[in-house]
Amino acid sequence: MSAIGARVLRLEDHALVTGQGRFVDDIPVTGVAVAAFVRSPHPHALIRGIDVSAARAVPGVVAVLTLDDLAGVLKQRRMNRISNSGTNLGRSWPFALADGEVSFVGEPVAIVVAGDRYVAEDAAALVEVDYEVAAPAIDCRNERGPPVRRELASNRVISYTVGYGDIAAAFAKAAHVVRDELWAHRGAGHSMEGRGILAEIFDRETVVWASTQKPHDLRTAFADYVALDESRLRVAVPDVGGGFGPKLCVYPEDVAVVAAATLLRRSIKWIEDRREHFTNAAQERDQYWSIELAADGDGRVRGVRGRLIHDIGAYALQDVNIPYNSATTLTGPYIVPALAIEVAAVHTNKAPVSSVRGAGYPQAAFAMERLMDGLARTLGLDRAELRRRNLIPAEKMPYLKPLKARSGEPVQYDSGDYPGCQAEILRAAQWQDFPGRQTAARAGGRYIGIGLAHGMKGTGRGPFEFGNVRVSPTGQITVSTGAAPMGQGLCTALAQICADAFGVRARDVTVIAGDTAAAPLGLGGFASRQTVTAGSSVKIAAGAVADKARKLASHMLEAAEEDLEIVNGEVRVVGAPQLAVKLGELARVLKGAPGYPFPKDIEPGLEASATFRIDQLAYSNACHCVEVEVDIETGGVRILRYVAMQDVGRRINPMIVEGQVHGGIAHGIGNAIFEWMGYDEAGQPITTTFADYIMPGARDVPKLETLYKESPSPHNPLGAKGVGEVGVTPAAAAIASAIEDALSPFDVRIAQMPITPPKLVELIKARIGLKGATG
Repeated sequence: MSAIGARVLRLEDHALVTGQGRFVDDIPVTGVAVAAFVRSPHPHALIRGIDVSAARAVPGVVAVLTLDDLAGVLKQRRMNRISNSGTNLGRSWPFALADGEVSFVGEPVAIVVAGDRYVAEDAAALVEVDYEVAAPAIDCRNERGPPVRRELASNRVISYTVGYGDIAAAFAKAAHVVRDELWAHRGAGHSMEGRGILAEIFDRETVVWASTQKPHDLRTAFADYVALDESRLRVAVPDVGGGFGPKLCVYPEDVAVVAAATLLRRSIKWIEDRREHFTNAAQERDQYWSIELAADGDGRVRGVRGRLIHDIGAYALQDVNIPYNSATTLTGPYIVPALAIEVAAVHTNKAPVSSVRGAGYPQAAFAMERLMDGLARTLGLDRAELRRRNLIPAEKMPYLKPLKARSGEPVQYDSGDYPGCQAEILRAAQWQDFPGRQTAARAGGRYIGIGLAHGMKGTGRGPFEFGNVRVSPTGQITVSTGAAPMGQGLCTALAQICADAFGVRARDVTVIAGDTAAAPLGLGGFASRQTVTAGSSVKIAAGAVADKARKLASHMLEAAEEDLEIVNGEVRVVGAPQLAVKLGELARVLKGAPGYPFPKDIEPGLEASATFRIDQLAYSNACHCVEVEVDIETGGVRILRYVAMQDVGRRINPMIVEGQVHGGIAHGIGNAIFEWMGYDEAGQPITTTFADYIMPGARDVPKLETLYKESPSPHNPLGAKGVGEVGVTPAAAAIASAIEDALSPFDVRIAQMPITPPKLVELIKARIGLKGATG
C-alpha cells in the first residue's frame, strides 16, 4: 500500500500536544541576556538626540545600543538587499535601528540588553529620545502628501501596467459595463507564536535560533549585514507556532539582536510580544481598486481595466510582489480576452507591508468576483449561471493566459475542471433550492443570503528546493531539506513521500528541516510551495537511493535488478522474500572499510540529493458557497453553512489537506468580516490588542463541508499542488456575495473587506434613508 495518499497522523503532533515542543523561547542557554527595544511613538519624526544614560545606570542592564554603537560590527547601516525584480528599492529598505529619522509607530530606535526582560523593558522606558515630529503620509492614494522620509522625492515606489489584448475595443463594443471602487483593508498574520530570535555566541561559531520561514535567506542576510564568518554561521529553526507570511521577512530586530550579540560577545534572545507584532510585524494591504468590466449582451466578459494602488507601508521588507500577484491573477478562472490594470505601489508612514496568507490572491479574487456579481445583477442573471458562461472549460487545459509570472514564465493554468467544480458545489450546497428558503426566512423577519466565489492560487513557486535522503548503516532513513516547517505538517508529508520508496511507515523516516547545517541550499516556506518543491526533490532523491540499493543488492543476492523489490526497509527477490538484504546492511557496505574491497561500479554512501527544478506554477483552484444571516439592527453576520470545493492536485495526505483548507477558510472569514488593522488620521495604530482586532473564534466558524477534486499537475513528479493558501483565496468574496444577497431588499453593495458590523449598519441606514427620500 502506498504511503502517498494515506491519512497518516501528523508525526509532529505528539510532542506538541504533550507539551514537549521546543520553540525559540524554550531553548536552554546558560547566561543568555534578553533584549527589548526602544520604539518610536510617532509615525514620522526626526531624531535630534538619544540620551541613554539613565537606562544604562539601571542595575542588570548590560548595554543600551543605538545604530552608531552597532556600526563597528555592521557591514552596512542599511539593510540593503538585491531586488530580484529589478525594482529600485535603494531608499526603501529599513535600517537595523533608526538612522536619524523614524517612519512608523514602533520602528526600533535602540536595543536594550539586560539580564531579564523585565529589567530590559524598564530600562527601555528610561531612554530619552528628542523627536522633532514631522507630518506623516497616511493615505497611499494621496501621492502629493508629505514624504515618508526626507530622502524620498516621491512616496511612489514603482508603477507599471499589467495587461494584454485590445482593451479599448473590448469596451467600445461592450453591451454592458459595470464599475466598482473597492478597498481591501489591512490585515495581519497573527500566529500563536510571535517572532523570536536567539543568537548564541561561541568561541568561533555563531548559532542563531529563529522563528522564521526562510532560514537560509536569514543566514545570507546576517552574513551580508554583520561582520561574521559566514562559514561558521548557522541558522536553525526549532518548532514554529505558525508563520502565515510575516515570518518570511528579515527584520531590523533580527539584525540588531545578532549585531548586539556579536559586539558584546554574549548570547542574546528577543521574543516579540503581541503589541510588537501588531505594530512591527509585516501586514498586508491596503489596496484600492478602481475597476470596470465590459461584457457582451449574454454576459460573456470582453475585458477588465482599472487601477490598483497598493500601500507598502514605511519600508520594503522584500521585493514588492504583492500588487503584481494581485494584478496578474485578477482574471482568475475566467476567459477574459483583454486586460489593463495600472499598478502603483506607494509608501506610507505605517507598518511595512509584505505577504500574509494568500499574498495578493484573495484581494484579486475579491475584486473580480465583486465585478461578476455586479454584472449578474445588471443582467438579471443567476450569479452561478453567469460564472458558468465565463469559466475556462476543462477541455482547454492547459490554458495559457498572455501574462508573465514573476519568474518571467508564461501564466499557464496546468490542470483543472472549473465548471465541474462549480457544478458539484452547487449540488452540494442546494443552490437551486435557496430562493425558497430565503423567502420563508424573510417572512419570519430573518435576512439570509447565499454567495458564490471562485479563487485561484499559483503554488509550488520555484526555482527549486533542496532534498537529501540518506540511509545510515543502522538502517535509519533521514530526509534533510531546505524547506521550513511552521506547523503545516510538512515533515509528515515528506516522510510519507520518502517512505513510499522503501516500503516503510512514515514514522520510520526522520525529517530534518529548517537548518542551514543540514541542507546547503534552501528557499523556505511561502507561496504554498514546499510539498511541490521539496516533496518532488525528496521523491527524486529517494528514488535514486532505492535504485542504488537495488543495484548493490543485485550483486549480493545474485539476482537481476528488475527482479528486486523494496519492502519494509529491505531489498528482496520478488516471489522469494527469504532472499533479502536490509537497507542498513547495504549502507554499511557502502560506508567502506580501510584496506578492504569496495563495489567498483557504485559510489560510496547510500544517499542522494536533488534540487528539482520547477519554473511553472501549479495552479490550485477553489469554489466556495456560503450561507449567512445578517442582523439588520446590529450588522452582525452569522455564517449558517459553508461548503468549499478545492482542487489541489494529488493529495499526499488528505488529512493534512483538510486541516490546511479549514485553516484557510477560517483565515478568510477573518478577512471578510473581522480583522481590521486600524490607523487613525494621525497615523497611530488603534487596534493593537485582540480586544480591538477581532479574529474569528470557534463560534464564528461553522462546521465546514469540504469537497475535493484531484487534477494532478503535470509540472512535478508528485502531481501535487499547494494547499495552504487556496482555502483563503475566495472566502471573503463568497461571504461578501452572501451578505449582499441577504440585504438585497435594501440594495446594499459591499465594496470593502473586511465588512464590519458598524459599516453594515451604516450602509443599511443609508439605503433606507435614500429609499425614504425617493419613495
